[in-house]
Amino acid sequence: MVLKKLREYLDDNNVAYFVISHSQAFTAQKIAAAAHIKGKNIAKTVMVVADGKMAMAVLPANERVNFEVLQDALGVVKVRLPNENEFKDRFPSCETGAMPPFGNLYGMDVYVTESLAGDHEIAFNAGSHTELIQMQYQDFERLVKPQVLNFSVASA
Repeated sequence: MVLKKLREYLDDNNVAYFVISHSQAFTAQKIAAAAHIKGKNIAKTVMVVADGKMAMAVLPANERVNFEVLQDALGVVKVRLPNENEFKDRFPSCETGAMPPFGNLYGMDVYVTESLAGDHEIAFNAGSHTELIQMQYQDFERLVKPQVLNFSVASA
């Protein structure tokens, strides 16, 4: 259902994209391997709560959120990871953890790390653990209007 609505939204906004089907995978790095795409080219969505407000942090699969840096960049008192029960109802037709990074469609802010913003193309979950959408980063930025910040570090 999410894929259909997301495709309609992209089509309505004249965005060129590809749908990539892959074997079921639950982590961004495993999705990258299943889809045969480098981890740095997979955009993972990490849900965060910044001073009580739910938001999406979007970064490459091979990086992790530095919460202190994100907190400073946003000028807030506290940024934390929510538990799944705090956000799963916001994405009723998505599999938990597979929501696309289109916070504008869900009424929430989106923060993109600088390393991802420099990519020509991005690929991201399309609401399930078996489908990705790949598109030009500039189209994503035009539609979502994320705040670009430097908040990620390489995963260990």
